[in-house]
Amino acid sequence: MTLLDETPSGASDTRGRVAELRAIREQAHRGPSDRATEAQKAKGKLTARERIDLLLDEGSFREVEPLRRHRATGFGLEAKKPYTDGVVTGWGTVEGRTVFVYAHDFRIFGGALGEAHATKIHKIMDMAISAGAPLVSLNDGAGARIQEGVSALAGYGGIFQRNTRASGVIPQISVMLGPCAGGAAYSPALTDFVFMVRDTSQMFITGPDVVRAVTGEEITQNGLGGADVHAETSGVCHFAYDDEETCLAEVRYLLTLLPQNNRENPPTHTAEDPADRRGEALLDLVPADGNRPYDMRKVIEELVDDGDLLEVHERWATNIICALARLDGQVVGIVANQPQSLAGVLDIEASEKAARFVQMCDAFNIPIVTLLDVPGFLPGVGQEHGGIIRHGAKLLYAYCNATVPRISVVLRKAYGGAYIVMDSQSIGADLTYAWPTNEIAVMGAEGAANVIFRKQIAEADDPEAMRVRMVKEYKAELMHPYYAAERGLVDDVIDPADTRHVLISSLAMLRTKHADLPSRKHGNPPQ
Repeated sequence: MTLLDETPSGASDTRGRVAELRAIREQAHRGPSDRATEAQKAKGKLTARERIDLLLDEGSFREVEPLRRHRATGFGLEAKKPYTDGVVTGWGTVEGRTVFVYAHDFRIFGGALGEAHATKIHKIMDMAISAGAPLVSLNDGAGARIQEGVSALAGYGGIFQRNTRASGVIPQISVMLGPCAGGAAYSPALTDFVFMVRDTSQMFITGPDVVRAVTGEEITQNGLGGADVHAETSGVCHFAYDDEETCLAEVRYLLTLLPQNNRENPPTHTAEDPADRRGEALLDLVPADGNRPYDMRKVIEELVDDGDLLEVHERWATNIICALARLDGQVVGIVANQPQSLAGVLDIEASEKAARFVQMCDAFNIPIVTLLDVPGFLPGVGQEHGGIIRHGAKLLYAYCNATVPRISVVLRKAYGGAYIVMDSQSIGADLTYAWPTNEIAVMGAEGAANVIFRKQIAEADDPEAMRVRMVKEYKAELMHPYYAAERGLVDDVIDPADTRHVLISSLAMLRTKHADLPSRKHGNPPQ
């Protein structure tokens, strides 16, 4: 008899039974074998319990169902019934706040999901929803357990259903630390944030072998669904890191910026950075010439507490920045055009990226600050045929639907429909400010003059001189910095150096904002 074959029951007194329990727990904790652990380490991966120890506060983990074993038979399964059934579940704390977690143990059945395995995950997800606390999944599994057939597939259905039920209720974070193929990849796709580790984690619906058989394309696992691919090309991954230790440390940091659930506000910190600190550097960071690029990230660093921010989707759709940061100790979500990339235009990917971020912030009571320097939507056949209308509408819908405090600041250009979409006053921003370098207009002066004064320019003796004169006239009449303020389209034109203080005082006023949406089952957002 072995501990893995059947439960021991030879002891007759309590002390003996406790000794048996300790032996069983030790076996469950140690895993299937030293050889399996060595194989995991050889791949550059930690074990499930080592990962949990890095994620949670020391000594805080409380395991649920560590002695669960599968009941399947056939294909040799009846001879292999390891404790935990390949997934470690439970709860602990991060910075003293409760967090639920489940971690696949690749050493047991390759982390594949069977009926008992799925039941454990379902239970911990239900507990997280009931307790109103974040759920972190540490994914390192080979998909459905083939030996258990359709029962394993049904287990995934239960996970997806709970992911959807928890969406917008508790923060859900997926950490990819190994393979994730087929239908299993849809659970991370349903969660709020996806983390990946380079070289050791991959996500795809069909693997390289299937791709080769169907299309003839040759590609590696990392080339098809590695961390860099999903962080830069597909947008599936929000954060990518070189090693598990750094990755899990950043998950901990993200959790400190999120509330426990949708009924709470994010945790506040005492800020050492003065709320009334002037940002004199902003006067030089942003050129008055609208054609000159600059790094919007440096502007954000100058505004937020201690220059500290966590950028989401940093390497995907780089023409827009989405970041979590603090202003006077309060968590805010920042959406900002990035003039260094595609001049900061909105395109399909930027619209999708910002829309999802705005929805996440609204779901978890995080105020939104929008920094505008946008010349418009990206023109082109590819964009139009790719559906820029419906994709751009996603961002518009997200802003219009958001009830959290919303403040927008026009730094420089704000042209056309992109200006309206980027949380203008007309779609419900609570407060809108502008720098004296702002240009709010239907389009740039050159394009506008060419349309309005086309006939005069064409008939002039010197068309170019006439065009220059008309551009100057249009700027003077309709694009001066105070045109929008005179018409109440912005609440004030402010000194750039005062932006931090203005944002902090405005957010303090809006902290008690209450807004109700119309009674409805749910909206029907553009797809």
